Amino acid sequence: MSGTSLICNAVTITRLLNATLVIPKFLYSNVWLDKRDLPVDLQSLDLEAIGSLVNDTDVMKEAKPSVYVKKILPILMKNRVVHFIGFGNRLSFDPIPSEIQRLRCRCNFHALRFVRKIQETGALLMERLHGYRPHSSSLEDNLLGQFAVKSVPNGNMSDASRYLAVHLRFEIDMVAYSLCYFGGGKEEEDELEAYRQIHFPVLTEIKKTTKLPSAAFLRSEGKCPLAPEEAVLMLAAIGFKRSTKIYIAGAEIYGGSHRMAAISRLYPALVTKETLLSPSELEPFRNFSSQLAALDFIACAAADAFAMTDSGSQFSSLVQGYRMYYGGGDLPTIRPNKRRLASILVKNATIEWKEFETRVRKLIQQTKQVHERPVARSIYRHPRCPECMCRTEF
Repeated sequence: MSGTSLICNAVTITRLLNATLVIPKFLYSNVWLDKRDLPVDLQSLDLEAIGSLVNDTDVMKEAKPSVYVKKILPILMKNRVVHFIGFGNRLSFDPIPSEIQRLRCRCNFHALRFVRKIQETGALLMERLHGYRPHSSSLEDNLLGQFAVKSVPNGNMSDASRYLAVHLRFEIDMVAYSLCYFGGGKEEEDELEAYRQIHFPVLTEIKKTTKLPSAAFLRSEGKCPLAPEEAVLMLAAIGFKRSTKIYIAGAEIYGGSHRMAAISRLYPALVTKETLLSPSELEPFRNFSSQLAALDFIACAAADAFAMTDSGSQFSSLVQGYRMYYGGGDLPTIRPNKRRLASILVKNATIEWKEFETRVRKLIQQTKQVHERPVARSIYRHPRCPECMCRTEF
């Protein structure tokens, strides 16, 4: 999902400069394994030599449209090609002409569609979650295209099951980078430090020369990922019953089945894309992390309720914005304030359950309120603004 803002910004700047957009080359890494490339005839150009390579030192973060007209348009006019590197956050949200903002918004919520194989498998996933083939709605049409059928078999939805989707951000890379402690003793500390040395060498070097905040301080400030056993306490306090069907989105949980034991015991109707789809149905996506994330996105965006454990997650932010844009207020998103939740969880050994329940519910109720998009905030996460929610044509 990380390419979404990049593409929307690229489309917007292309319109601003009256240029032709060539689909960008996405980052190839150990996380996002999908390869994309420029057309062959452009690959042979030495863009750096001709001065057409533009990176984040040439265009600052959150640059205004005027910067592109002043700095980039002359390069484009001279060389007829510009290659942006590190472009994801290079266009501001405010101040910006409303027609440019609206284009970026419509690109994100209308123009961008999943490819056929993702739509088809996503529809299969929805059928097994809900108990019926997805029916036609603006949200399902956008997510599933032709695979969102126009009517429900027999016209009967009484047997449809409701489900809660939860994005558990507790992968080893996030856990290691957080510098937090999760109760696993020296074995956990050694394992995470070894992972940092390989995957986050800069962080390892910083630790040698700089006094960093303690794990306890990071937790009190809400900087630590919410562990599955903490997430289950939050869900139970909100009022989700044992019979609730829960779809877990995300990559492999650090700690595996041991970490998932508490939530699995309390919510036995726990499912994932791996349990709902057969190995052969998942095989086309097996080596592509972003495509697996797309299946999770469909399940989360269309859920009856969605809960995130990290409000800073780009995936969760995109799901939240999508549900806000298409939901009409009927698709609730649970977004805890981790700093305030941490102050409650730290007392879980002494606090009475009723008090814990009351405090968590009050916290969640406050974060469920939907407001107009704050100034300079992302329209992908906060689409409730005149340039976005109107859905008008150009």
